Amino acid sequence: MNDDLKDYLKTLVSDVDVALDDFLPMPGETPGAIHEAMRYTIFAGGKRLRPVLCIAAAEACGGTQATAIRAACAVELMHTYSLVHDDLPCMDDDDLRRGRPTCHKVYGEGMAVLCGDALLTESFALLAKSEPCARYKVGDMISELASAGGSRKLIGGQVLDLEGEGQQLNKEQLLAIHEAKTAALLVTSLRLGGMTANASAEQLAALSDFGYSLGLAFQVIDDILDVTQTTKSLGKTAGKDVAANKSTYPSVWGLEESRIEAERLTRVALDALGIFGERGARLREIAQWMLSREH
Repeated sequence: MNDDLKDYLKTLVSDVDVALDDFLPMPGETPGAIHEAMRYTIFAGGKRLRPVLCIAAAEACGGTQATAIRAACAVELMHTYSLVHDDLPCMDDDDLRRGRPTCHKVYGEGMAVLCGDALLTESFALLAKSEPCARYKVGDMISELASAGGSRKLIGGQVLDLEGEGQQLNKEQLLAIHEAKTAALLVTSLRLGGMTANASAEQLAALSDFGYSLGLAFQVIDDILDVTQTTKSLGKTAGKDVAANKSTYPSVWGLEESRIEAERLTRVALDALGIFGERGARLREIAQWMLSREH
């Protein structure tokens, strides 16, 4: 990663953290336990990839961070809720997330369920306070986020993932899981950023194509890292998918073919950005950085 991109990402992550701190209830607000759990999970040191993509998409469409910050934080709240629930013993059952004990290990399973519920609800409450623009009403943005988080996408992908445990899935079945579980929210992060900047239909379509391929590439790389990196470097339990007998890209495609597929998907994603010209430079840089990440 070049220094310019590093500075850009560092600034955006810091700005998103400041905004999230402002938007969320304070830990002392009654009932304090749930607000403490929400903040523990939100401020656990995540990459803030989805809000970064949201803001970069807004900039590619002529908008600014200021226009996109609520949408950016809303998608991060939804993403974090999904992690809290995924980590529960009844789901993916993980004790570590971002190098720290998961929410249910610190606050108990019941509080973790409620924490996820609260973060999801806050995501819509926050987005509802966004400013409309010429092409998109606030209701359009809420509908976009709701669709990404519903039973046909994010939740549906988790259902397919649970149903696939202990089975040897084929490529089409694996793709269906990750189209819904991973790619859908990345696509929505980008589309919401574009919508806050009054993007044209053509621009939104390009962002969708970019996000779809980028989301799948992200998942392929995640699966590769799960079998090639350590728990310390990942900040979560390495080898967990293998231990749970879950199908992954390396187990279905093979490790080398998975690397080739991640590179192919990244190229496809980059090709979708042609409509943005120089304004799409940040999105291109982020995609290339994601391909080479090691955690």
